[in-house]
Amino acid sequence: MTLGMNATNPCSDSGCDLMKFIMLSILRQAGAIPFQHRKGVLYVLLITSRGSGRWVIPKGGIEPGFTARQAAAQEALEEAGIKGELDAKPLGFFTYAKRLKSGISKPASVEVYALRVQKQLKKWPERAERQFEWMTIEAAMAAVQEAGVARLLAKLAEVHGAAEEPMRHAV
Repeated sequence: MTLGMNATNPCSDSGCDLMKFIMLSILRQAGAIPFQHRKGVLYVLLITSRGSGRWVIPKGGIEPGFTARQAAAQEALEEAGIKGELDAKPLGFFTYAKRLKSGISKPASVEVYALRVQKQLKKWPERAERQFEWMTIEAAMAAVQEAGVARLLAKLAEVHGAAEEPMRHAV
């Protein structure tokens, strides 16, 4: 199936099928779930979105030249002031409808990484634009609106739920 060229279709009559058109119209993003353990309890950091004030994870577009993993680290820094260690492999993916400035919604797929927090800065680029809160997994799952994010929070608890004990040397 081919689609004619128009303002919303990047494909020409010379051979772009519907699946390619759909794939080109899906935004590809990366995100992070910052976490830490306090007294044996797993906490995650959620931030508010700039538009609606919903509780979300740090996420954003993947800039040219960046991997999804690098983009996830950059978004955590810009949106939440977090520095830390990302898992080597993604925790998973979720999809949502991204509302654009024009008012239309576009499908987005977010590749999400667990981020063990090493430092939260006092100042960061979007500090004045967002609120942030450390929450237990249960509270965070209740606070987020995207079911896919809640599912990834549950997966984080499975993978990183047990508090790390300090290494002890055998005597």
